[in-house]
Amino acid sequence: MTPNPPIPPGTASHFHAPLPDAADVVVIGGGIAGVTTALYLARDGLDVVLCEKGVIAGEQSSRNWGWVRAQGRDEAELPVMLTARQLWKSLAQELGEVLGLTTCGVSYLAADDGELARYEKWLPVARKYGLDSKVMGRDELATALPNSAGWAGALVTPSDMRAEPATAVPAIARLAMAEGVAIRENCAVRSLDVQGGRLVGVVTEHGPIRADRVLLAGGAWSGLFAGNAGLPLPQLSVRATVAATEPLPDFWFGAAADARFAFRRRADGGYTLAPGTEHDFWIGPAAFRNIRYYMPQLRRDLSQTRLQWLAPRGYPDAWGTPRGWSPDQATPFEAMRMLSPDPNPARLKKLQDDFAAAFPQIGRPKIRAAWAGMIDTMPDQVPVLDETTLPGFFIATGLSGHGFGIGPGVGHVMSRMLQAKDTGHDLTRFRFLRFQDGTPIRLGPAL
Repeated sequence: MTPNPPIPPGTASHFHAPLPDAADVVVIGGGIAGVTTALYLARDGLDVVLCEKGVIAGEQSSRNWGWVRAQGRDEAELPVMLTARQLWKSLAQELGEVLGLTTCGVSYLAADDGELARYEKWLPVARKYGLDSKVMGRDELATALPNSAGWAGALVTPSDMRAEPATAVPAIARLAMAEGVAIRENCAVRSLDVQGGRLVGVVTEHGPIRADRVLLAGGAWSGLFAGNAGLPLPQLSVRATVAATEPLPDFWFGAAADARFAFRRRADGGYTLAPGTEHDFWIGPAAFRNIRYYMPQLRRDLSQTRLQWLAPRGYPDAWGTPRGWSPDQATPFEAMRMLSPDPNPARLKKLQDDFAAAFPQIGRPKIRAAWAGMIDTMPDQVPVLDETTLPGFFIATGLSGHGFGIGPGVGHVMSRMLQAKDTGHDLTRFRFLRFQDGTPIRLGPAL
C-alpha cells in the first residue's frame, strides 16, 4: 500500500459546483471543520455552499498526525470530542475503510516521575467523562513498548483512535456533495457583503452569493479574513514538520508522544513521525499586534519554539501580505491557493536520531515522505466557536493542532449554532470576545 502524504500543491480540483445566487449558509474553508459543518447543515435540510480557495483538505486537514483523541484535551473540549467520537464511528459506517479509522489508543510518554505525576492529575477529568484512561508504570510500559528512552511511564487512553487525514476529509466532502452541498474549489471568498450594517452574503472571486449566515472556517487564514472585515481575531500559526517512514516492524499499534517526538502506526505499514511539541514560528505584523495575548503561551512554550523573522512571501502573517482589500481586488487567498510550507530538515534529522535512540532494536527509520503544515492557534490554545459581533457571521477556527480529531464534533455544534438550535454543549470557553472583554487567558494543555 502506498503512503498517504498530504494533498500537494497543484492537485487538480474535483469539486466544481456552480455557484448559486443565494444560499441559506455559506461556509468558507474546506478543512474538516468546514466540510463537516456543511454536511450536517445539509442533513438538516439547508441549502449550503462551501467555498475553498484551493482544494479540499489541501492545508492542515491533510497534514496533521491523524490522531482522534480525547486524552489530554482541555476539559471544555471533552464533551465536543465525545460527540466527535460517535460521529467518526458513524462516518466510518457510511464511508468504510477510506477513513482509516482505527481504535488504537493514545499514550503520553513521561520523561520522568514528575511528568508522570502531572499526567496522573488528568485522571479525575477522564473519569468524570467516562474515559478509560489509565497510568502505566515504568515496568509495564517497558514490557509493552521495549525502549532505551527510559520513560517513567505513560498516560494511556485505549479507546482513542486514529484516521488517515489525506483520504478521510475528501471522502467526507464527497458525502456532503452527495447530500446536496454545493462545493466549489479554487473559489476564494474575498469578503463579506455587509449592507446597512447587516450581513447579506459574500463576494467570491467568481461573483456574489446572497446569504444571511456565513461560517469562517479558514484555518491559518481566518485571522486575515476577519481583520479585513474589521473584526479582531488574535490568531497566529506555527509550522510543524511531519514525516512518513518506510514500512517498519509493528512495534506499537497505537499513537504515542513525548516532548521530543510523536509516532503512530499508518495504514501503509510505516509510521507517522513528528516533533512532539517543537515547532517553528515566523514573527510578522500580527505577532507584534497580539503579543500581549500570547505572553502566557510564550512563557510556557518558548523553549520548544524556533523563531524566524521573514515568513515566505504570501504567508498569512508575512510582512508583505496585504491586510485589507476591497471585494473587487484579488486577495491573498488567491495569491496562495495552498499553504504548503517546506519541512524543517533539521527537525527531520532530529526525529530520526530521537527515534533510533529510543528504539535501537529498530534503528534509524527511512523517511518515505516529509511535509509540513501551518497550525492555526489562539492565545489560550483552544478554538473560537461562536457568532461574532456581526450578526450572522460565525467563526470556527484556532483549533491549535488538535482539530482533526474533534473536527466532526465542531461541525456538529456549528451546524446547530448556525440554526440557532441548542448545541448541547457549554461553549463559553470558546467565545469570540474572550480576548476583548478582559477574560483572563487560561492555557489549554500543551499536547
